[in-house]
Order: sequence, then C-alpha cells, then structure tokens
Amino acid sequence: MKILIHHIYEYNKGLRSLVLYTMDIADKDKVRKILDRKEISYCFTKINSEKVNLFFGAEVCIKIIKSFGGKCLSEYTDEEDFMLGTMLGYDRIQQCERYVKRKNL
Repeated sequence: MKILIHHIYEYNKGLRSLVLYTMDIADKDKVRKILDRKEISYCFTKINSEKVNLFFGAEVCIKIIKSFGGKCLSEYTDEEDFMLGTMLGYDRIQQCERYVKRKNL
C-alpha cells in the first residue's frame, strides 16, 4: 500500500497522468474507497484469481484504457501498447522503437 500511496502523491503533484499498479485482488475494495474519496478516476483489469491491474489518473486516459476492453497487457495490440506506454510517461523514442520492433517495420 505504501507504493500505491506514493503513486497517488505523484499523480496529485502532476508528475504522472496515468498510473499502472499491480495489486492483490483482496485489496480492491479498500483501494476503490481511497480513490473514490480522492475523486480520482480508475479502472481494474483482472490478471488472474489473485491479482488485478489498477489504472488510475486523468479521466481521459482511463476512458482510453476502458476502450481496450479489459484485456491482459499481453493481449494489447501494438497500437494499444504504444498508447499505454506513452500515457504512462515512458520515453517516447523507446516507445517508438518498441512499436517498430513489434510491427517488424
């Protein structure tokens, strides 16, 4: 939970527009209450019976993540993967190189 609280701090300070946090499914209700209280947009995607990915941040970013349909990260298309990396703040050139590699361009 310390890491989650730190991510929330970074989001509130404007250092991130979107955060990806992998967590135990058992903590889902507790985390939902925290984010609702802070009025931060979020969505969960299931990894397995024990883990979920939590995305939270700018509402427009969450809308885009939801448009991906709740898939596992490994099932993202090349374009979805590129968009996610960019929204998470990863280096743009590295994201371009990853995209080119995935597309075999």
